[in-house]
Amino acid sequence: ERAASLRDEILFRQPESTHYGDCPICCLPLPIDTDKSYLTGCCSKLICNGCYHANAVRELEQKCPFCRHRFPKTDEESDKNLMKRVAASDPVAMRQLGGKCQNEGDYDSSFEYFSKAARLGNIDAHLHLSVMYEEGKGVGKDEKMQMYHLEEAAIAGHPDARCNLGCHEVIDERFDRAVKHLIIAANLGHDASIQEVKDLYAKRFVCKEDFAAALRAHHAAMDAMKSPQREA
Repeated sequence: ERAASLRDEILFRQPESTHYGDCPICCLPLPIDTDKSYLTGCCSKLICNGCYHANAVRELEQKCPFCRHRFPKTDEESDKNLMKRVAASDPVAMRQLGGKCQNEGDYDSSFEYFSKAARLGNIDAHLHLSVMYEEGKGVGKDEKMQMYHLEEAAIAGHPDARCNLGCHEVIDERFDRAVKHLIIAANLGHDASIQEVKDLYAKRFVCKEDFAAALRAHHAAMDAMKSPQREA
């Protein structure tokens, strides 16, 4: 019981930011929508589209805005760069390779690379592992391990993982826990979570004060992710 209480204390702590952190160029919080960021293959840095496009306009030869290496011109060159990063035990590259193996139907290799990436601290890999344990692809179905990896991702600030935990609690009708999870994700700027909070407020599972605070925090988080370059 004491262990469960300590785990909940860690689990329900509000992260300062999402697991993406800040753009290493403009130092503003990275958008939750991954389509609005660019992952470099040379140094595994996630850069917001605003900084990426500003760099593209400024440079005659396309170079990484962070490490200044030339961008690969072919898929073969990109794959070679990826394998170099994997050989250097880069957790982001391992997670990428795990996703590539998954897309090709090689779930055993996918599970191996996701596991290595998670052990090295990649948060997205924890979410991928949670799904694999849920679906039984590349590993046997295991609800305990599914929830463990989902919780690890949520604790580290992954808003999708946090929202998923909230939805699990709604299904189990543990609404107090569900509201806590969803408000934490909404505070990070997660659109799906604030919508879930709205629905639970309409059903009287969220009080007016908590709903208003969640709306303000969600709006503030979204504003923090904006810049003229990103909006251009």
